[in-house]
Amino acid sequence: MEFLVQGITQITWQQILMWIIGGILIYLAIAKELEPALLLPMGFGAILVNIPMSGVLNQILPGIGEVHGIIDWLFEVGIESSEMMPLLLFIGIGAMIDFGPLLSNPRLLLFGAAAQFGIFATITVASLLKFPIHDAAAIGIIGAADGPTSILVSQVLKSNYIGPIAVAAYSYMALVPIIQPFAIKICTTEKDRKIKMKYNPKSVSRMTRLLFPIVVTIIAGLVAPASIALVGFLMFGNLIRECGVLRSLSETAQKDLVNLITLLLGITISASMKADVFISLNTLLIMGLGLLAFIFDTMAGALFAKFLNLFLKEKINPMVGAAGISAFPMSSRVIQKMGLEADSQNHLLMHAVGANVSGQIASVIAGGVIIGLVPGLM
Repeated sequence: MEFLVQGITQITWQQILMWIIGGILIYLAIAKELEPALLLPMGFGAILVNIPMSGVLNQILPGIGEVHGIIDWLFEVGIESSEMMPLLLFIGIGAMIDFGPLLSNPRLLLFGAAAQFGIFATITVASLLKFPIHDAAAIGIIGAADGPTSILVSQVLKSNYIGPIAVAAYSYMALVPIIQPFAIKICTTEKDRKIKMKYNPKSVSRMTRLLFPIVVTIIAGLVAPASIALVGFLMFGNLIRECGVLRSLSETAQKDLVNLITLLLGITISASMKADVFISLNTLLIMGLGLLAFIFDTMAGALFAKFLNLFLKEKINPMVGAAGISAFPMSSRVIQKMGLEADSQNHLLMHAVGANVSGQIASVIAGGVIIGLVPGLM
């Protein structure tokens, strides 16, 4: 009874608010099926760490002594000291990606690069709002539309806002079907959205598929050495997929590894969602800046496609450029749906997939570039 009374008397309104936020995340995961593998453990973890005298956190309890909490331990081992969890997740993501549509039309790589504009634009805006450069850079990476990259970059840069950044990144990834159509319609006309593109896939040899992850890793390592862990683990996963001699390992990476790490990552990141840190005006600003980053990225890809159309005979549907964000495969599906809404015969899926997987590569390279540049500016 003493612990019950003591626990109740220590409850703050901020902790109650975090229980509500956790409940909202759980609701979105279950009722709306928005990124359930991550939002559900994040929501439940937000409740766990905000229970007074919670045993999941490292602390000194009266009459008991020091308690080593499992969530604090997971955060220290899996994210803080080694960045292990986000990097292991990249192996599974790489094993899930088929780079065939991109390799059959390499110019789609340009859209992956163009759609990272939102990252650097948001860093500028966050800096103008007086965020320190390492926090501004970590906030900007939300625009990568890649949750693991956002968590990794914010941790490496020692940002004070890992929790809000993770919540923003994964929440907006789940809301891509709502955010992207809005952003696309801002910068395109109905005529733009009706542009049809022929899909004449070129055959991609097995040797090309095998060499691609190796070559990309080498080039990325030379251009942006700080990105090598991100790009290397992503490409290693893809090499497992394409080599053809490790099918069982490829399937394990795609399913078991991804599912396990995703669940652990979701509940572990809640260590940075304690009420005294999470509940602040800056959290609201981060959520707003994250949304801005997603919109900037989508618009940059679409506008770049419109710019290229000034010089091309065979026009590119600007919506394909908008698929250059890293939210794979959600963005591709959104573009396919919007293409059919504009014209029932307008099938853009494979073009969008190519741009979408190029966004996966570009986002991790952008993350590595930021990790390499920001410490020198601090």
